[in-house]
Amino acid sequence: MTSATTRTSTTTTAITNIAALVTNDPSLGDGSPIGLIQDAAVVIDGDRVLWVGESSKAPATDNAVDAGGRAAVPGFVDSHSHLVFAGDRTQEFNARMSGRPYSAGGIRTTVAATRAATDDELSANVAKYLAEGLRQGTTTQETKSGYGLTVADEARALRVASRHTDEVTYLGAHIVAPELADDPAAYVDLVTGDMLDACAPYARWVDVFCEKGAFDGDQARAILTAGRAKGLQPRVHANQLSYGPGVRLAVEVDAASADHCTHLTDEDVDALAHSRTVATLLPGAEFSTRAPWPDARRLLDAGATVALSTDCNPGSSFTSSMAFCIALAVRDMGMTPDEAIWSATAGGAAALRRTDVGRLTPGARADLVLLDAPSHVHLAYRPGVPLTWGVWRSGERLH
Repeated sequence: MTSATTRTSTTTTAITNIAALVTNDPSLGDGSPIGLIQDAAVVIDGDRVLWVGESSKAPATDNAVDAGGRAAVPGFVDSHSHLVFAGDRTQEFNARMSGRPYSAGGIRTTVAATRAATDDELSANVAKYLAEGLRQGTTTQETKSGYGLTVADEARALRVASRHTDEVTYLGAHIVAPELADDPAAYVDLVTGDMLDACAPYARWVDVFCEKGAFDGDQARAILTAGRAKGLQPRVHANQLSYGPGVRLAVEVDAASADHCTHLTDEDVDALAHSRTVATLLPGAEFSTRAPWPDARRLLDAGATVALSTDCNPGSSFTSSMAFCIALAVRDMGMTPDEAIWSATAGGAAALRRTDVGRLTPGARADLVLLDAPSHVHLAYRPGVPLTWGVWRSGERLH
């Protein structure tokens, strides 16, 4: 099977001799949800995919790259991370691995370090972790504020983030700022008032940590409602540490995603399955905190849309590797390799309500990863091995 779109530029490149190409288009290839084409080729025109199909049928192009029998997948879409921070929490991790449980309170350690950092230091950190992810195949990256918790510090976090990525999330409601720990209502007023006013120009999304020790359902609803009134789209940190109202609130407000989804009732699962809210699972957090794994199989069998993301942050999931998260999801969360690669690409795109990334079909942004392996299954089959052989983003070969 082949598919093409109208050529719009004067320079085209064909990547041929691809052993197995994941398109995420079920109308192509084997007809599965990942639309797998064997012995495939991709033609790039400018920053877009022009054509995909069997390698022997590829049209003539200006340039050619021989994939050498490697597999190709869409660039990973990491739809949940916290990259605007300073310092690390090595001692906390060491203590946790020695028996101390994780709680939301550890965030305060990073807040102090982030407030003390300069803008240049924060920007360098964001650039460092974005580059780290890109080397591993992440071509679309969301990131959040949430380690400033003052008007000035949250606004500068988002200003810094917006220099590096278009997918920026306002998370002033990460926890209650230490200065207002005894007056959470006043902090909610700040998050929905002056802080929101200062932050909205730099963000696309508004998020809230709806959890014991952070914000309850009513507070979270007020924060998301205020954010939406300023033009921000909602997403929710939901049901990570305990059962609670986060998932159902996310569905109620038509949030793009409910993230974590570790502790779910049957009602939560049903709500997700009958909504367009994506369940974004973050197995790096469970790995790093020894918490129970999210049950991806339960969500998928119910008909929910599932995404995988790294949750890269210095406290509970200090990884930028989408491949690692894929391996965890297959090994410990009940996903098949096909489901995991879809969730790490098209699923992440759905969690960002994007249709231009997460797939390799004509008209999509030309974000592609060549794996030094004959199949995407190797991402789970060979955990911890650096399999990224080449990365293209917006049609440009980067690695």
